[in-house]
Amino acid sequence: MKKYLFPTITVVCLIIGFLIGNAVSNQANAQRANIQSNKLFGNTTSLNKIDLLLGIIESSYVDVINMDSIREEVAKEIIKSLDPHSAYIPKEDLEMVNSELSASFSGIGIQFSIQNDTVQVVSVISGGPSEGIGILAGDKIVTVNDTAFTGKTISNERVMHALRGPKNTLVTLGIVRNGQSEELKFTITRGDIPVHSVDAKFIIPTSKSKIGFVRVSRFAENTYNEFITALSELRSQGANTYIIDLRENSGGYMDQAIRMANEFLSRGDMIVYSEGRAYSRYEAKANGAGRFQSEKIVVLIDNFSASASEIFAGAMQDNDRATIIGRRSFGKGLVQQQIPFEDGSAIRLTVARYFTPSGRCIQKPYKMGEQEDYAQDLLDRFEHGEFFSADSIHFADTTAYYTKKGRKVMGGGGIMPDIFVGRDTSLYTPYFNIVSNRAYTYQFAYQYTNKYRAELNKYKDWQSLEKHLLKANWLNEFVAFAKEKGVEPNEEQIAISRPLLIRIVNAYIVRNILNDEGFYPLFERDDDITKKAVEELTK
Repeated sequence: MKKYLFPTITVVCLIIGFLIGNAVSNQANAQRANIQSNKLFGNTTSLNKIDLLLGIIESSYVDVINMDSIREEVAKEIIKSLDPHSAYIPKEDLEMVNSELSASFSGIGIQFSIQNDTVQVVSVISGGPSEGIGILAGDKIVTVNDTAFTGKTISNERVMHALRGPKNTLVTLGIVRNGQSEELKFTITRGDIPVHSVDAKFIIPTSKSKIGFVRVSRFAENTYNEFITALSELRSQGANTYIIDLRENSGGYMDQAIRMANEFLSRGDMIVYSEGRAYSRYEAKANGAGRFQSEKIVVLIDNFSASASEIFAGAMQDNDRATIIGRRSFGKGLVQQQIPFEDGSAIRLTVARYFTPSGRCIQKPYKMGEQEDYAQDLLDRFEHGEFFSADSIHFADTTAYYTKKGRKVMGGGGIMPDIFVGRDTSLYTPYFNIVSNRAYTYQFAYQYTNKYRAELNKYKDWQSLEKHLLKANWLNEFVAFAKEKGVEPNEEQIAISRPLLIRIVNAYIVRNILNDEGFYPLFERDDDITKKAVEELTK
């Protein structure tokens, strides 16, 4: 025992000594770090933890690192911990994000589609730079500024970054054109390209009246002016009732929705109000100068109608001014303010909630920092059957709200339409789902347009072009096209889906030739929600 006791005691003493020494060393290091920190930053209690942490890393980290990159990531993570609609916008993305809601942007003036890893020109914007230089629908862009521009890395974002740019700057495109054996070179001077909010305006004739149809796709800087111009033109053509289509309109500037709503409401009618912790209550009321206060109107919404679309629909519903038809809207009742930083980046920070005239906040539930669950909501609605039946809809806010005439409405999860129209899936088959989900209908329409463009260009209105397409009987060509893509024909399913396939592909071909002004009248003619709106307006 004595032989082992002394070495054991020695080892234990060494270990205790090491632990004490290490603790003293750590304490000394901490003291030195505090002294160093005080020298660098003064009294650290006057700094927030984020500033202090970044400062310590920058001054004391073992390796040299890119602090700007770290600050970018910190900013993103902070914003991600907030509500789902607050966002950090990096410098390189800010111009493109802002241009989505601007009246115009600088570019070359084309609409494009990426097919088979190649950028293909769908249409050339009238009066834009590309039209003046000779770019044609059907052209394929294979190089940009002498750099190859095809392959798996091509994306919509990359194309827009390449083709957009400051006004009066140059971009050189390499073009492959049908019927030409060699690549063509075009140098284009970028110019202002208008961004339209009103996708289509047309008359739906009925036995009793003329219905004006206006589709608004976004609420941008110039939306109100486009909207009132469209209504005035339709009125001059004899329209006395109106359908305002806000389906798939994700919103934008609140003031544009307010100005639009003002056209239909009486003096003093509440349009919307908003308030937040540091945001003074703001009320918007109609001024009585609206030019369409007496006409009967219907507003169309769906699951993708959000924000400013819901402000407009809510104002019309709560004031009993319009019949809302379609499916429950998205449920975004938060107001964002864009705050710029000196480095060119910005944040869009939620600063308030908005409320419809009856007092509803239509924001659907969310948990701070859980954006994935929030994004999953629409899929959950679909799986629960909400797209098909109104009985499947549940609102988070069980409080009863009432319209001007005393009708009960619900809040806390979007605008519930007055007339619900569920999705009709009677023509949907597995074959149709595959060719539609893989965008083969769209791709075939583009290929067919290119193949017969000279013939199709002879038709100047959608009615005559549709007649030609119905006679052309292209369905067998489509089935062969889909088979080449790996979709085996199923005659029974094709027969069931035939009306839907013909409607969609014909509409896409018409759009390729006549743009949206030709597409929407054809597409909406057989749409269930639009047909319900026509029925409502002709009662």
